[in-house]
Amino acid sequence: MNFDLTDDQRAIQRTAGEFLAARYKPEELRRLALEEERGFTDEQWKAIAELGWPGLVVSEAHGGLGLGIVELVVVQEQLGYALAPTPFLSDVGAALLLEAGGEDETAAEYLPGVATGERRGTVAVWDADAGWSPTHSALVPGGEDGQPTLTGTKVAVADAAAADFIVVSGADGRHFVVDAGASGLEIEATEALDPTRRLYSVSLSETPARELSLAPEARRRAYEALTTALAAESVGVAQRAMEMATEYAKERQQFGRPIGAYQAISHPCAQMLLETEGARSVTLYAAWALDHEPDTSQLAAAMAKSYAGEAGWRVTAAALQVHGGIGFTFEHDLHFFLKRARANLHAFGDSRWHRRRVADLAGV
Repeated sequence: MNFDLTDDQRAIQRTAGEFLAARYKPEELRRLALEEERGFTDEQWKAIAELGWPGLVVSEAHGGLGLGIVELVVVQEQLGYALAPTPFLSDVGAALLLEAGGEDETAAEYLPGVATGERRGTVAVWDADAGWSPTHSALVPGGEDGQPTLTGTKVAVADAAAADFIVVSGADGRHFVVDAGASGLEIEATEALDPTRRLYSVSLSETPARELSLAPEARRRAYEALTTALAAESVGVAQRAMEMATEYAKERQQFGRPIGAYQAISHPCAQMLLETEGARSVTLYAAWALDHEPDTSQLAAAMAKSYAGEAGWRVTAAALQVHGGIGFTFEHDLHFFLKRARANLHAFGDSRWHRRRVADLAGV
């Protein structure tokens, strides 16, 4: 087995890194996070769409690139490294669920626009009072004449105000598409720990919706791909925080020597490297399994989200300690990475939830 990225995947990685470094410099990141209402601009989204990223996981039949989860993970790690405030992840989540619909008429209608970036979507999973799991939603459709309506409240919905449609999870694993502006739909901004990713509360009151026809296996794979992409983002966040810490440890001097020369600093930096590389390995394996070995993808994706989520948080927290007092200041950029890592740790199931899945799947 070849454990390295292909030449094409490396090209995607290099292009993504250069593109994001040029457009999301620290000062722009701070401006978007603190001043821009939606957290991004239409011009920035257009540039991302021109690269074809919205269509990464959309099949060629629907106008996408038809690439795999490994390619998605490669891009998502670079987005985490840049900490780019963009609705890309929420849009990809919607695309994955639409693609899971196969020949579904609703999926076929929405996917071409998603592939070109003309339509943006997001995913609403977490019930206000029933938890995040798509199989445990309390939302039950009503309505007559074959036209379902939805009533309920979803929380922590990323980029909902900027989306053209929302894929809403319901009871028994059922999923529905709701258009922005539909009757009975109300979207309210909520305070989030991570200022680089906007979260919203979505209330539905007899809101008309269209049901997606999702086979259980296809639905499961879509969520596994989404959580693996989120794990990859945490890897990128950890990588950037580790580099910030090691660079500071080389420059900051105490008693005439760089602080990195002292074991109290060098050992935590080595641990950061260990955890970042471990998180990257398990995440790439999960992506490969989703593309080539679906029988192992459930376990691999749960392991990736569990380990990478915690690694992202531990590495950024350790980086803050290496920076000392300056790391705690609002003027330093490190706190943005710390907050993204903490938010990612809990999104789409925290590490404890995914470790329980690992135990169940392993028969422990």
